[in-house]
Order: sequence, then C-alpha cells, then structure tokens
Amino acid sequence: MPLPKAELHLHIEGTLEPELAFSLAARNGVTLPYADTEELRKAYLFDDLQSFLDLYYGLMAVLRTEADFEELADAYLARAARQGVRHAEIFFDPQAHMARGVGIATVMEGLGRALERSEERHGISTRLIMCFLRDQSAESALETLEAAKPHLHRIVGVGLDSAEVGHPPAKFREVYEAAAALGLRRVAHAGEEGPPAYITEALDVLGVERVDHGLRCMEDPELVERLVRERVPLTLCPLSNVRLRAIDVLEEHPLARMMDAGLLCTVNSDDPAYFGGYVDDTFHAVREALALDQERLRELARNSFEASFLDGSAQDEALRARYLAEVAEYSFD
Repeated sequence: MPLPKAELHLHIEGTLEPELAFSLAARNGVTLPYADTEELRKAYLFDDLQSFLDLYYGLMAVLRTEADFEELADAYLARAARQGVRHAEIFFDPQAHMARGVGIATVMEGLGRALERSEERHGISTRLIMCFLRDQSAESALETLEAAKPHLHRIVGVGLDSAEVGHPPAKFREVYEAAAALGLRRVAHAGEEGPPAYITEALDVLGVERVDHGLRCMEDPELVERLVRERVPLTLCPLSNVRLRAIDVLEEHPLARMMDAGLLCTVNSDDPAYFGGYVDDTFHAVREALALDQERLRELARNSFEASFLDGSAQDEALRARYLAEVAEYSFD
C-alpha cells in the first residue's frame, strides 16, 4: 500500500488518458488527428509549456457531456486511490469548455456526481477548485465567476493557470477580490515559468493561501524567508517541471534544497496523463533522483494534509487528524 497522501495540484483535464480520449471521441463523433493511442502518446513530447497547452486544449474537444466529465473524474479517482491518495483538491478549467460551447452546468454536474460518491467508492475526500485562464482577459474571469455562482456549493476555491509569462497575477486582482468576498479560498500558479516577483504579487495582490509550483522562489532569499515564516504551502510538480523544461533533469530539481530551507513543500502530479506519472509515481521518482530518505517522504505526505483546505469544520479536522495519523503510522517496505 502506498504512503497515504493528499494531492493538491491536479488538473482534471490533465488526467485524460489516450484510451479514454479515443473512447469519448467515438461516443461523441469527434475525429482526433491521430491514428491510434500509440500515435497520440508519441505526441506527448513537449518543447515548452505552450506546446503542451496546444495539445491539452485540443484534446478537450472529446469532453462534451455530463457523462464525459463524470467518467473522466471517476477514472482519475480510481487511479489516485491506487496511488495512496486519501484527499484530492482538483482543478478544472471552465473557460476552456465554455469557449467551445460546453456550459459550466454540464461540467459541474458531471464532475460533481463523481466527487460526491468518491469517499464511498474510492476512499478519497475531495474539493473542487475553479481555475481562471491567465492568458484570457480579466473580464472573462469575472464572467466565469458570475456563471459559477449557482454552483458555489461544489467549489471550495479559485485558482489561476495556463501560460504564465506576460500574464502577471495583478491582472486578476478584481476577480480574486470578488472570490474572497464570496468566501472562496485562493491559490494561483506562480514562479514556474514566471519570475519570483509573480509569487510575491500572488501573495500581496491576490491574497493566495497556497502557491502552485513556486519553485523559482529559490532565486530570491528574502522571498524564501517570507514563505517559511508565513508557512505558505508550495504545490510542486517535479515530473511536470522536467517535461515542460522548467528543470533539465529531475536530479537538478530544487525540492530537497527547498525542504532544507524550511519551505512547506508538497509533491503533486499536475497533468499526469501527459507528464508520465501520477502522484505516487512522482514520489518514487523524486525519492530515487534526489536520494530522499523515508522521513523526507513522510514529511512531504504530512505537509500535503497540513496544506489542504480540510479545515474550519469539526468533520474536516477529524478527517485531517485521521489522515495525519495514517502517515505517522505508515511502515515503509
């Protein structure tokens, strides 16, 4: 049984495996520009973030109905359970679907059905985080938040993803202020491709409670001191960083140095269908590449639950305590 863990940086659209993509394409009458799943897998060779995003958004064409989103989420949760995931906070991109005529209600109902039965079926508690696409306008983000209002009972927070460079966090100040007023938690991708200043801006302008990626904080010692002092969690995605060329090879990833510095680091899979591994695969990869010992792995697992949005209610705190106890009692083979 894998080490119990929470996954806090997971794009549900990024769990679309080639086999499911072809199945949904056939069901929905969508023609994919690939002969078969093997040819599609060969397309998963990226030069940078943008080349990945081009394929990522292109394959979303197969997601059309509530049943498609339900099947997508259920497939991820089944895999996640086998990877030791006990709690998952899942990103989704409504703008990408609305832009191609799929309404937010379709997305929400499909994902919602899978998540509502997740604890019973897979033993995984879940939260849903709605992300805004930073390469679209701030007005579009505000319109998306407005469209989501009938569904806020299913959404715990908002995030910010897609192409980072040239789209600073401050662009989305207004929508984050509106989200905060609605009681939504706030996270944002920052400091993956973008500079350390984007991390600071996400904290100060958007009021984020967690930084997604954040690995470039290591270029700014004062920022590192602040992140340590304020216990701001970072949701790192090492396999993603290598595949998207933010890091040349996994052995050069700063994760171990970040932990040495006292940063509250977590390890996640990001878009696992595209990046070659789900979250426990990622744990194994960093363990080998960075020579992390068992207690370092236990620390990462403990951090994942401490950084989660399982808080506020007695039920949430009981869940968190149970999960942390499982981590403490876990025996490595």
